[in-house]
Amino acid sequence: MTNLISPNKTKTSAAVLVDTLTKLGVDSVFGYPGAAVLSIYNELSKTKSIQHYLVRHEQAAVHAAEGYARVSGKTGVVLVTSGPGFTNTITGIANAYADSTPLVILAGDVSAANTQGKVFQQVDIISLVHSCTKECYKLSENDDIANVIEKAFEIAETGKKGPVVIALPRNLLETEYEQKKNSLNKQKEDKLLNTYDFSNLNKLISSAQTPLILVGGGCVNASYEVEKFVSRLQCPVVSTLMGIGIYPSENNFYLGMIGLNGTLPANSALDECDLLIALGVSFSNRSVCNGNNFAKNAKIVSINLEPCPLNAELVIQADIKEFLSKYIDENTFFEPKEKWLVRADALKDETVLPEYASNTTLHSSYVLETLSEYTKYYEPTVVTDVGQHQMLTAQFFNFNKPRKFITSGGLGTMGFGLPAAIGAYIANHDNLVINITGDGSFQMNLQELATCREHNIPIKIIIMNNGYLGMVRQLQEKIYKNRYQVEMINPDFTKIAEAYDLFAISVKTKDELIPALEKAIKHDGTAIVDIVIDSFENI
Repeated sequence: MTNLISPNKTKTSAAVLVDTLTKLGVDSVFGYPGAAVLSIYNELSKTKSIQHYLVRHEQAAVHAAEGYARVSGKTGVVLVTSGPGFTNTITGIANAYADSTPLVILAGDVSAANTQGKVFQQVDIISLVHSCTKECYKLSENDDIANVIEKAFEIAETGKKGPVVIALPRNLLETEYEQKKNSLNKQKEDKLLNTYDFSNLNKLISSAQTPLILVGGGCVNASYEVEKFVSRLQCPVVSTLMGIGIYPSENNFYLGMIGLNGTLPANSALDECDLLIALGVSFSNRSVCNGNNFAKNAKIVSINLEPCPLNAELVIQADIKEFLSKYIDENTFFEPKEKWLVRADALKDETVLPEYASNTTLHSSYVLETLSEYTKYYEPTVVTDVGQHQMLTAQFFNFNKPRKFITSGGLGTMGFGLPAAIGAYIANHDNLVINITGDGSFQMNLQELATCREHNIPIKIIIMNNGYLGMVRQLQEKIYKNRYQVEMINPDFTKIAEAYDLFAISVKTKDELIPALEKAIKHDGTAIVDIVIDSFENI
């Protein structure tokens, strides 16, 4: 790829970095300034094409960039300073790596000339993140910064997506730019497809009596192709947590999410199928659970960029969109397995819906069911934190489009929700964004209410307030028969909102729920709905 910047001896490397970001189409950067990156901030102040969003903690900068990337489909950009400015990003970077989210993290570093003795804010950036990035690289005086940045974006976006970290020594940013040779390695090309893959897949499908399609997060760019594939096979569909919304939840073929906290119809179909076609699935332990019993009666076909960790009948390493597009062009059709489809419908009828007591106590399942029904007209983007509310959102909301359900899947990061919701809104101003969180998760990054206030970001924050770390309590009761260190004395969240000059309302009864949701959604700005729910509800 050619250099995006023409040689210009009058520009600093920091200026060329910002020029490169502009020409790559970057419109938003999430960050926190410090001495090591002030040269970059100086250049950002001169451009109108890039909006910088000042967060209140560097971890939140990464989560906001994740939310932006996962809604927009573009690469999120983070800018932080040296030392603790960078170390604060590591949880977010690990989260992005676990969920294959494309990010470029621009990390200020101490001057490359400072190599002797103890240096203020010096950390070994590359060693710290080597295990949780697609690539990490430290700019040297022999590098062309424009090419390094350009290549970082290419790596983040190519193949299995993920975060790329570039360490930027302060002195190199402040020197005059000189065009030089690129130093980052080119990513390997995807494996080419062949007709052998199609032939073997067709044989397995033709011989199956109870085929099932499992959709994972690797299909996020291939929702159209997935729907076409399902229409060809005419068989039931289930999803992983990260695959929710890629195939429409309201389609009659869809049975729900599999796994530890999955739906009964989905897990039952998984047990009964004789062929499982997994599209873009990583087979995490939350989905596979007891690996020996996973799809115990089925031959497994894995189509994914990465190798399959299970003993599969057929493994096809390919980009899902590319593979399905070519497969669909083959014009292969199959007769629907009518008995199996009838059985799949029967599985849905066996679902046991929660029963709510006649008193006014609110249960999280009731709240989320009500919220889903009340907001379905808006087709909202829903961003969750991690816990019971996360799994119940996956079960009770209907997501009929990709990039509408944003959650921390692989790492399970509490505190992800609020900053990710900020990024989600910035990626798409026209969509209602709802952050569903717990009282524990919300307090991990609630300082980002200041970011909401500063930029008038109209996200709607639903706090499921049960006074406990609910998921942990549930596990403690089940495994250890106790509740140790999981009860929480919470602040008045409405008063915290008041301190940030934001709208908030408290809900304690069923009668208060709908009026509160109406006020929050109609409010022109950030709104918090603090909902007091049953402390001991399990999922």
